[in-house]
Amino acid sequence: MLNIIRHGEPTDKPNLLIAHGLFGSGRNWGVIAKRLSDEREVVAVDMRNHGSSPWNDSHTYPELADDLAEVIENKCDILGHSMGGKAAMVLALNFPEKVNRLIVADIAPIAYSHTQTQNIDAMRAVDLNIVEKRQDAMAQLAHLDEGLQAFFLQSLDLKEKRWKLNLDALEANMPAILGFPDVAGKRFEGETLFLSGANSTYVLPEYRNKIKELFPNAHFAKIPGTGHWLHAEKPREFEMAVRTFLNLDY
Repeated sequence: MLNIIRHGEPTDKPNLLIAHGLFGSGRNWGVIAKRLSDEREVVAVDMRNHGSSPWNDSHTYPELADDLAEVIENKCDILGHSMGGKAAMVLALNFPEKVNRLIVADIAPIAYSHTQTQNIDAMRAVDLNIVEKRQDAMAQLAHLDEGLQAFFLQSLDLKEKRWKLNLDALEANMPAILGFPDVAGKRFEGETLFLSGANSTYVLPEYRNKIKELFPNAHFAKIPGTGHWLHAEKPREFEMAVRTFLNLDY
């Protein structure tokens, strides 16, 4: 069972389940989750091989979707970013009875050609034996963008001197993480928002036909001045877009 972090109390509106991206955790979404919990209960999870959730040698999207389905008690809204967005899409396609509305943040149901193994190598290269405070680890990650440094360090357990990420499994499963499973014949008919960063190249216009095949009631929106980390770059604008979509009458 995935580790979950609850914000707020159940209301007459569907709960919102948040699935984070690669190298993230439910804690990364604390501020946005807390703000959105003024209208509904919000549940942020740690995906497998991340945070305080169990580790597993396998890390495929059907499995990630099964993990999410296991923690859903009643039909709810789903928000997923990047890797979590792909898991959320597969959840909606495989378990449509569990999903009310779906928000996919800056990712598409396609295979990407880039890799994230260089970031795994960077984290592995940190000598945790000499790390006493976060600044010590940050100094060893100084070659990375400051935003990435801060992001990765949220998954560093200083007390145990370990990464709360199953780096071996994530590296071994990188082709599956970058890809998207065969979902031929499946469609999710619920209202779906593909919310992207205006400066990001993860959701290109040429992907829309594929998206519409799987999610016929897909809507598209962009947040100006943001890239792939749109929720971190402009959290207030991101929160408002999510809140507006969840409360719209279609």
